[in-house]
Amino acid sequence: MGEPLRIGMVGAGKISGAYLATLKRLGSVRLTAVTDLDSARAREAAAQADAAVEPSLRHLLSRDDVDAVLNLTIPAAHAEVTLAALRAGKHVYGEKPLAADRAEAEAVLAAARATGLRIGCAPDTVLGPGTQTARRAVDDGLIGTPVSATAFMTCFGHEKWHPDPEFYYRPGGGPLLDMGPYYLSALVHLLGPVVKVTGASSRPRERRTIGSGPRAGHRFPVEVDTHITGVLQHAGGALSTLIMSFDVRAARLPRIEVHGTEASLSVPDPNTFDGPVEIHRGDGWQTLPVSAGHPVAGRGAGLADLAEALSEGRPHRASAEVAAHVLDVMLTLMDAADQSRTLPVTSGCARPAPVAH
Repeated sequence: MGEPLRIGMVGAGKISGAYLATLKRLGSVRLTAVTDLDSARAREAAAQADAAVEPSLRHLLSRDDVDAVLNLTIPAAHAEVTLAALRAGKHVYGEKPLAADRAEAEAVLAAARATGLRIGCAPDTVLGPGTQTARRAVDDGLIGTPVSATAFMTCFGHEKWHPDPEFYYRPGGGPLLDMGPYYLSALVHLLGPVVKVTGASSRPRERRTIGSGPRAGHRFPVEVDTHITGVLQHAGGALSTLIMSFDVRAARLPRIEVHGTEASLSVPDPNTFDGPVEIHRGDGWQTLPVSAGHPVAGRGAGLADLAEALSEGRPHRASAEVAAHVLDVMLTLMDAADQSRTLPVTSGCARPAPVAH
């Protein structure tokens, strides 16, 4: 591999700490500049990597030693920052979601096509040994023909521990848009893109109460559905059942399971990089040895894969196309729930290449 890809980080909030920890371990990338609306946060982040601090996005994008932008801004700004970076001739890797809606996502994809630049998007947890070992088992035929999958993310809501939880319950929030990208990205890697969805949703509690911090006891309105159930039909014919909920007090549900004609797989939490993958062939659950996955298990593995893909002249795996498809699946599922019907998913994406061990 040649020289490392030089990175300008935009946004130095909480998630940046996880990225900074990973970037230190990556030889394929090097952080050269940081900017944030909070200059103190920018200085603190930059000091961890001996990077420069810039007062604005415009200044960071003008630097000759920034090849790619790491977009860690708030979700509402993702598309705006990505488009500005592409116009400045920079590749982009960003946090989920790719954009706020389908129109923004298509604008981002169109700009990438027009400029010939790369866009990557979280989650990159699916590149880790957990999901990739399960993917290897599916690809090697250990479960036979995939028939179905289940994916569950259930909790009782974030207001108990989060001091300012209202944004989780406003348009753009809810359990599906918050956590769905991890689960749906894993399902796309395991079973391929989704072609059709059926959905139902509910809003059992119209108001929630903050449980911690200086505003504890404050009640606020719930503006989105907080329990969503879907059935997803994948291009290969497998059916996935999905439950995303902020209304389940306790559950003994697996994160993801994949069931085939010959065996079943238990897949670890897709919000983590690793964890045991177990197979059941009819004689009890057995743990599979790790057989695939990116060698660096941490936020930023997708950025490293993008840098490696540029050097090797291949597609990167945590791609904007996958992220746009996942966004479309989530929005279509919400539309299907609102309309109490089955709807086609009009977007598609290539199933990303597996990650060799």
